[in-house]
Amino acid sequence: MPVVALMLSACGSGHRTAGSVGTSTALECAPFARQASGIQLYGEAFSWWDQAAGRYGRRATPVPGGVLVFRRSARLGSGHVSVVNRVVSAREIMVTQANWVHRRITRNEPMIDVSSGNDWSEVRVWWAPSGTLGNTVYPTYGFIEP
Repeated sequence: MPVVALMLSACGSGHRTAGSVGTSTALECAPFARQASGIQLYGEAFSWWDQAAGRYGRRATPVPGGVLVFRRSARLGSGHVSVVNRVVSAREIMVTQANWVHRRITRNEPMIDVSSGNDWSEVRVWWAPSGTLGNTVYPTYGFIEP
């Protein structure tokens, strides 16, 4: 797991501002998350949750180095995965992810839990081009432990 530590330690701190949209990449979110976390799952991002059963720990609370798995939705036909850099509070984490902003790796950006049960089943995600949290609420499965 030294690669994970190296990649996560390379992330800066603080919130991004408009115009700061990350590093250019051709990687989709799933191959990027696999490289960054060391979690050896394949296929569409949403499928990682079921694939992890019996192979990796799955939980409703964030853990640094873990992967948050987004459900399929109208906006996310293949789901999405994000790597947790740091747990800020019970309802805020900092993540690194690929292709939330098209063809970009965005690092150490906030994501908040907006679920009524405080269980990370619904989140809002930082939108770097505007420098704010997005308005859309995205459904998630939970976190896969590294």
